[in-house]
Amino acid sequence: MTRLERRERERAERRQAIITAARELAEADGWEAVTTRRLSDRIEYSQPVLYSHFENRDAIIEAVAIEGFSELAAAMHYGKTNARTPEAALRGTAGAYLEFAKANPALYDAMFTLATDLPFGRPEAPAQLHDAFDEIRKTVEPLAGSRDPETLTEIVWSSMHGLASLARAGRLRPDFHHERMAILADLLTGSRG
Repeated sequence: MTRLERRERERAERRQAIITAARELAEADGWEAVTTRRLSDRIEYSQPVLYSHFENRDAIIEAVAIEGFSELAAAMHYGKTNARTPEAALRGTAGAYLEFAKANPALYDAMFTLATDLPFGRPEAPAQLHDAFDEIRKTVEPLAGSRDPETLTEIVWSSMHGLASLARAGRLRPDFHHERMAILADLLTGSRG
C-alpha cells in the first residue's frame, strides 16, 4: 500500500468515525447534543480535524442521513425477500420501513425531520436516496396498473412516513399496527380485504 493510499484510507476511517460518533450521540441524547466540541472529544480528534472532513454540523447530519438511506434500502429489500406475491412484497417493504423508523429514531430524524440540503426527488440526489426510493418503486410497480409508478411510489412513501411519524409520536393506537398495515396494503392494491 502506498503512502497516499494509506492516507486516503485513514481519512476515510476518520470520516466514518465522525459519522458513527454523531449517530451514537444522537441516539443516546438527541441531535441537540451533537456538537462539534462533543464529537471532537468523543473521537479524540481536534475540531480542526473534524472541520477538515465536514464543513459544519449540518454536513455531518447529511452524511448520517445518507448512510441511513443506504440502511433503509437494505432493510426494505430484505423485508420483501420471501414475499410470494406483490401484495406480500408491499407488506414486507412497509413493515421493514416502519420497523426501521422505530428502531432508529435519531437516524430517522436526520433522514426526514431535520433540515438538510439533500436534493430529494432530483437526479443529482445521492445514490443512496435513489436506492431507497427504488426499493419502494420496485415493490409498487407490479401493483401500479395504469397509475404512474413513480407517483404511486411517492404516495406509498408518504403513507409509510406518516404512519412512522405518528406511531413514533404516540399518536396512533399501538395495538392496531397490523390492521393499519393490512388496510394500507389493501388501499394501494385495490383489495377489499
